[in-house]
Amino acid sequence: MFRRPLFWIFVAALAGVAVYKLKFATPAAAAPTVVKAMPVGEVMGTGTLEARVKTTISSRIQERLAEVLVDQGDTVKAGQLLARLDDAEIKQQVAIAEATLSAAKQTSARVSADLARSEAVLEQARRDNERLVDLAKANAVAQSEADKGVEALRVAEADLKRSHAAIAEAEGQVLVAEKNLLYRKEQMAFTEIVAPYDGLIIRRDRELGEMLVPGGPLMELISLEEIWVSAWVDETAIPTVNVGQKARIVFRSESGKSYPGVVARIGRETDRETREFLVDVRVNELPKNWTIGQRAEVFIQMP
Repeated sequence: MFRRPLFWIFVAALAGVAVYKLKFATPAAAAPTVVKAMPVGEVMGTGTLEARVKTTISSRIQERLAEVLVDQGDTVKAGQLLARLDDAEIKQQVAIAEATLSAAKQTSARVSADLARSEAVLEQARRDNERLVDLAKANAVAQSEADKGVEALRVAEADLKRSHAAIAEAEGQVLVAEKNLLYRKEQMAFTEIVAPYDGLIIRRDRELGEMLVPGGPLMELISLEEIWVSAWVDETAIPTVNVGQKARIVFRSESGKSYPGVVARIGRETDRETREFLVDVRVNELPKNWTIGQRAEVFIQMP
């Protein structure tokens, strides 16, 4: 009876010691892992998204817009037809130019035939004159007859000169008619407006029926080959910014995300008011939705 309670007291004491150690004992400290990181400095600039190649598509002649085959947001290929102008009047001008050229060629053929006749008449007048001169020397004919032969020869020579002048004039008329026809055909070609290179239509400025004038904007085309952010950077960063440096771009439309880029071009003139210079940072990856001219911050990594 006396030994049994002592046994249970001993067991309870051991259990208490074990619980105390498990709950209050200090755990062994783990050896820390040291990672060496090099601090990366950045130069910040603010700018806008731009296309390196940007073209205003316009008409080369004054005419009414008859058809527009693309709209803003469409991608196009080089040589693709973008718009067509009303060509009814120019077609008539081409037809008139073709008729004028045909008439000029006919005139040229006629004066060429006249030249052959004038040459034949001149040759006959020379023979007659020589014969009359010989007869006059032999007193076989009167001197007046010989004089008539000389006069006929001079008339034939004048006719030949007139024929040569007519041929030159006719050839000039043919040349003018050919040039006029070529010009009218070029005008006809200008009624079809095509894309000068592969790209994206970012803006459309005119609608059907509007009158276009030479140089007036019809639409805006950009090349997608190189899109960059033209950012203004403080002049103090001039010694540290170089072409080829990596950068990250943060668009204000997605302020929580960075897009990779690289310095493509550095401006060589500093604004005398803001003391900033332009740095063009090529965008290697564009957002899903973007617009030319949208604001962005660039952060250029320093070496």
